[in-house]
Amino acid sequence: MLSSLVADRVRLRLQRVGELVGRTGLTPNQLTMIGLFLNGLVGWVAAEGAFRWAGGLLLLAGIFDMLDGAVARATGRVTRFGGILDSVLDRYAEALVIGGLLVWFTRSSAGTVPVLLCYAVIVGSILVSYVRARAEGAGLQLTQGFFARPERIIVLALGLLAERPIWALWLLAVATNLTVLQRLWLVRRASGA
Repeated sequence: MLSSLVADRVRLRLQRVGELVGRTGLTPNQLTMIGLFLNGLVGWVAAEGAFRWAGGLLLLAGIFDMLDGAVARATGRVTRFGGILDSVLDRYAEALVIGGLLVWFTRSSAGTVPVLLCYAVIVGSILVSYVRARAEGAGLQLTQGFFARPERIIVLALGLLAERPIWALWLLAVATNLTVLQRLWLVRRASGA
């Protein structure tokens, strides 16, 4: 109940911000591309070991991840292609950030565990979205989940800002894969299986 109220407030505020950004002339797809570029920059900065900078940039990139949809709705530019482009580029964006951490860990000889955590996080992140896409393709609405993209961005950004990326990766590795299982259970329940 409380999370629903918070989500409604966030959506309302995003709608207002989307209207303002929409007046600048930036299209939703342009915002999506800017977000991808910023996430690539996050990956590069993380690969260099500048975790605090990477965390700050990730929060900035996260704003663009939220704004593209808000601008699309506020300006009446919601399209199927835009939604698919956003979903695909969000997956690339996550891969760029986790890939940057992977580069850092391999360069710093951090051992096998951080590399495996990066792998588990990217697999879990991709599958969270994949289960939703498959459910929607089967005609089932699926928006629930413990760790959707906004939560993943916040956890990773905080871990980077605290210069504790391994802690964030542990949490994300567990939480994303639990979210996959949760969504599968929700699909099973909704489909009456």
